[in-house]
Amino acid sequence: MRQRGPIKDFALGIYDGPHATPAESHEGPVYLGIPNVTTDGRLDLTDIRHISEQEYPKWVKRVIPQKDDLVFSYEATLHRYALIPDNLRCCLGRRMCLVRPDTNKVYPRFLLYYFLSSKWRAVIESNIVVGATVERIPIAKFPDFEVELPPLDVQRRIADILSAYDDLIENNRRRIDLLEQSARMLYKEWFVSLRFPGHEHIKVKDGVPQGWEISTVADVCNSFEDGDWIESKDQGGEDYRLLQISNIGEDDFVETGNFRYVTEETFRRLRCNEVKPGDILISRMPEPIGRAWYVTEQPWKMITAVDATIARPNPERVNSFYYLYHVNSPSHLAACAARATGATRPRVARKNMGALPIAVPPLNLQNEFSNIISDHHRMKTNLRVQNKQLQQARDLLLPRLMNGEIPV
Repeated sequence: MRQRGPIKDFALGIYDGPHATPAESHEGPVYLGIPNVTTDGRLDLTDIRHISEQEYPKWVKRVIPQKDDLVFSYEATLHRYALIPDNLRCCLGRRMCLVRPDTNKVYPRFLLYYFLSSKWRAVIESNIVVGATVERIPIAKFPDFEVELPPLDVQRRIADILSAYDDLIENNRRRIDLLEQSARMLYKEWFVSLRFPGHEHIKVKDGVPQGWEISTVADVCNSFEDGDWIESKDQGGEDYRLLQISNIGEDDFVETGNFRYVTEETFRRLRCNEVKPGDILISRMPEPIGRAWYVTEQPWKMITAVDATIARPNPERVNSFYYLYHVNSPSHLAACAARATGATRPRVARKNMGALPIAVPPLNLQNEFSNIISDHHRMKTNLRVQNKQLQQARDLLLPRLMNGEIPV
């Protein structure tokens, strides 16, 4: 028999964080903000803020997050949920709230999937308050939002089924991270530490090995152009996707989010520059300035907005994968950031970015590096395809399991 009632009946407590922002700290507990919670129900701690040990007690006066607490966003960016793992010392950031499940009544991982379901999303959507600048959930009313839960043993079985998909997805993510780490380490070993194959027999003068040249990131390209300025009145149709930096994922070229479009007529009238496989897109704005992505094969035609530069490496001078890893190297990103201007939202001009130096090794060495990296790239692409298929299968199962359409 399903249990129906307000969420407060299945929780030991519901808490929100302080309505303030602490001073920045380089170390200490994690200050858990909305960017650390993904749309698919995970914590992403790759880019975190810290809170100092001195300020931490003040920020956990209401609640100290603990294992299996369910954190969520209640303002600005909604529908973000995740469970607190074991041994994560953190506090709630602004616009974040926490449900502490009563484990005698609700299985925490099931509650996470329930909150990710369309049924719960409809509850949230029907209670959204539209403010002057952002949407929010009225936290005072949240404890009375109604849930409908199956018996505890059924909750566990449903969570186990869905977790099997998430465990495979997470395992693939870890493999992708390891492949990317390996590629970055190889670039650093060969082209920063200069321990490339055969380095023992090459003389180095002023930090440049014999046979290498120093050029600029623009000069080694056949073209190095900004994306297109597309005003709102010119947007529409569905012929070309208008790619913005916010549509690009963390690693290789992976599109996310909502898209804008332009028609074929607009494309021709404005003489837009089509983005093609093998292009390198470089961000001119945070975060971070200068970040580059390799464009993979896509099932649609694309242009990019003016917040990105399209680099097309000259294959007679530079290999695309070598170019990509050079542009994404810490020293190059720091040089881009140093050339950025603007107080509120800094950006780097294409001309200034294109003038930055690049060491150009012999093509045979670049190609040797590329042969290894391209294998990494293919493996990462295959793993991402697997994850997309797993996510689709899980998302199809989730509502049917929640509605009791599939017996467990």
